[in-house]
Amino acid sequence: MISRNAKILAAAGAAVVLTGGAVGATQLDKAVNLSVDGTASSAHVFGSTVGDVLDSQGITVKPGDVVVPAADAPISDGDTITVKYARLLTLTVDGKTRQLRTTETTVDGALLALGLRGEGARLSVSRSQTIGRQGLTVSIVTPKAVTVVVDGKTTKKTLAAATVGEALTQLGVRVGKTDKVNPPVTTRLTSGARIAVQRVQTKDKKVNESIAFGTTKKKTSDLYVDQTKVSRAGVAGVRTVTVRTTVVDGKVVSTKEISSKVTKAPVDRILLVGSKARPAAAPRTTSTGSTGSTGGSTSGAGINLARAAMWDSIAQCESTGNWHINTGNGYYGGLQFLTSTWLAYGGGDFASRADLASREQQITVANRVYADNGTSQWSCG
Repeated sequence: MISRNAKILAAAGAAVVLTGGAVGATQLDKAVNLSVDGTASSAHVFGSTVGDVLDSQGITVKPGDVVVPAADAPISDGDTITVKYARLLTLTVDGKTRQLRTTETTVDGALLALGLRGEGARLSVSRSQTIGRQGLTVSIVTPKAVTVVVDGKTTKKTLAAATVGEALTQLGVRVGKTDKVNPPVTTRLTSGARIAVQRVQTKDKKVNESIAFGTTKKKTSDLYVDQTKVSRAGVAGVRTVTVRTTVVDGKVVSTKEISSKVTKAPVDRILLVGSKARPAAAPRTTSTGSTGSTGGSTSGAGINLARAAMWDSIAQCESTGNWHINTGNGYYGGLQFLTSTWLAYGGGDFASRADLASREQQITVANRVYADNGTSQWSCG
């Protein structure tokens, strides 16, 4: 039989055991404060380390994440645990790209942490943009001092532009399709760059040029060997030439032919050349009984100026009235005599070629030809 005192002692022992268990549970249950990416919360956990708290709250950390205190550090009631997740930031500054990890949650915070204040810079996103755990891509164009020369004016300015073309756009400089920019508009802009814009204009003009006609000779038995006759007059052709003039900043720098087209083909002159042998000429008697050619004497003194006005008109057409012309084309003098015709009709009385004779002498020989053939020898007749 257990005595009353023994029961009291047993009860007391049980109370001690129970009290000891309660004290142990109280020591394991701790109230802690959490800050995860700036979001605060509190939690009651049974554990002895920071890692125990993170596990109990379902918080998983990866390399690069920041946990303060460290995950293996002991905790006490009322402690604060801070967790900052690392984010992948793809940062491009003036065309150069790099990747880094940051625990900052905003673009502005990340730039400040990297020492990039970016004053005056142009960002692809807002500075207040949140950087999610999936990361973020940010492009930055820093300000650069540039000098621009255009339209006779020099402008110096600091611009947040990535290329030469962007700098010109920000300055309100319009570049035409034919204008030249040095360096080219696609060139990446650097601080201290000097940009020159040249205004280039091209003007096209059409000019008509004459195409000389040729001469086609055809033999005919209807004429004597010393005779010729124009069967068809020649007609000059026309060539239309396009000339391009290039003007740079108001000054002509080049003029060149860019195209040519025959808009009217020339028509050759057809010249009939006699093939019939001329019979020997019988001497002719003048009214005084002397021998000579009809229409004038064969001597140098026998000048015949009949139809002088007509011959002057024909000469104006044939040779622009130049009685001593010799262009090397086989025709000579104001009336463009072939030497064979000139000599056949007594031109040798005056000179070996028509261009070496006087106007009066050439008219005299022309009257001799006229007596046989009229003006058929002259295309201008």
